[in-house]
Amino acid sequence: MSTLINPTTGLELDASPDSASLEDADAVIARAHDTFPAWRDVAPGERARLLRAFAAVVDEHLEELAQLEVLNAGHTIGNARWEAGNVRDCLNYYSAAPERLFGRQIPVAGGTDVTFHEPLGVVGIIVPWNFPMPIAAWGFAPALAAGNTVVLKPAELTPLTAIRIAELALEAGLPEGVLNVIPGKGSVVGERFVTHPLVRKVCFTGSTTVGKQIMAGCADQVKRVTLELGGKSANIVFADTDVAAAAASAPYAVFDNAGQDCCARSRILVQRSAYDEFVGRLETAVKTLRVLDPADERSEMGPLVSAGQRDSVQAYLDGATVAFTGSAPDGPGWWLPPTVVESTDTSEPVWREEVFGPVVAVMAFDDEDEAVALANDTEYGLSGSIFTADVGRALRVARRVEAGNLSVNSHSSVRYWTPFGGYKQSGLGRELGPDAPHAFTEEKNVFIAH
Repeated sequence: MSTLINPTTGLELDASPDSASLEDADAVIARAHDTFPAWRDVAPGERARLLRAFAAVVDEHLEELAQLEVLNAGHTIGNARWEAGNVRDCLNYYSAAPERLFGRQIPVAGGTDVTFHEPLGVVGIIVPWNFPMPIAAWGFAPALAAGNTVVLKPAELTPLTAIRIAELALEAGLPEGVLNVIPGKGSVVGERFVTHPLVRKVCFTGSTTVGKQIMAGCADQVKRVTLELGGKSANIVFADTDVAAAAASAPYAVFDNAGQDCCARSRILVQRSAYDEFVGRLETAVKTLRVLDPADERSEMGPLVSAGQRDSVQAYLDGATVAFTGSAPDGPGWWLPPTVVESTDTSEPVWREEVFGPVVAVMAFDDEDEAVALANDTEYGLSGSIFTADVGRALRVARRVEAGNLSVNSHSSVRYWTPFGGYKQSGLGRELGPDAPHAFTEEKNVFIAH
C-alpha cells in the first residue's frame, strides 16, 4: 500500500489504495482482453449511448471529483472543477465517434475497394500526477469509442479520481472489464503494459526519459505507442503588442497548477525595447497572484504535489538570478512562491531544463530571427505563445517555431476538439481532436472482385 499525502497540509489521507502486483496486472489485462470481443461488437449507437450515460454520471459527481482532486493533488478548486468537467466533455464529444468511424470506397479496376477502422484490442494508458482526470479521459474516451477495452494506471501520488471514475463507469452501465483502473508502480504495472502481448497500444504521458524507455520496450512487439512528454515552451512578446495585457496574462501561462504543466510557458522572450516595461508589469502581476489554500474559491495557485517535487524545483533556483517572487502560505504543505528569474545565458539549467514548478525565466531578444532561434533552441517542442499586433508576423513566427501547439495573443494549448501533441522530444503522435479515435484502430483494406 502506498501512503497518500495531502499536498496542502502534508498530512496523510485516509484513502490509500493497495499497489498492484505483477499478477494483479496480468489478471486485469486478461479480463480486459476477455471483455474486448463483446465490447467491440456492441452496436455503434448503443456504444454511443453508454458513453453519453457515462458523461452524465460524471456530471452528476462533478463536485465530488473536484474536491477529491483538491485533497489528493492540491489543485485549486476552480481548476479541479474544470478538470472534472473536461472528463464529461471528452466523453460527450467522443460519444459521437462510434457512428462516424467511416471507411472509404476507393476507385479501383475490376472490383470494389473499401476500408474499415477496426479496434486494436486492449489499450494501456499510463497517467501522470499533474492532471490526473483530463489526461485519463483524453486516452480512454476515444479508445472506448473506437471499440477498445482499457487498462489504466494512475500515478502513484494521485490515484483517487481515476478509481472513482472507474466506479462511475459501472454505475453508468459500462460492462465490467471495459474500463479497468489498476493503481501501482510504474516499474510493475506500467512496465507490464509494455511487455504484455495482449496490450496492443500504450499511451503514456510523463517525462521524456521514461517515454524513451516505453518506446524502446514497445518496439520489441512493434506495439503502438502515443507519447506526450516534456516541454520548455516559449512565450514570445514583441514590442508592438499590448505589453500590459501580455504581462498580465503571463503568470497564468506558467504558474497555473503551480507550474506542473508540460505546456507551461516557462521561458519568456521579450523584445529588448519593451523588456523593462514588461518585467515591471510582470512583477505587479506576480505579486498579486493569489497563492492560497486550493480549497479557497479565490485561490489561483496551490502547492506542489509532493515534498520531493518541491525540493527538485527549489534546486533550480540555486545560482539563478531571482528578479522577484510572489507570495506563498507559511506552515505545512509543499508550497513555493511563484518566482521570476532573469537569464542571459541559454546554458543555465533554469532556462534549458523542464523545471515543472512555479518558476519562469525571462530573456531579451532583438529581432524576429533571434526570437525564433531562441524559442527553437531546446530539445522540446510542445507549445508556446506569440504576442504581436502584426498578423503577418504572427503567422511567420508560428510557422517557424518548432512546437505542436501555438497560440497568438493568448496562452491556450488544449481543447478536446482540436489535436494536441509535440514536436521533437515532446512526444509522438497526437491526442484529442476529431481524428483521435483513428489512433486506436487498425485500417483494413478489402478488395472485392466483380
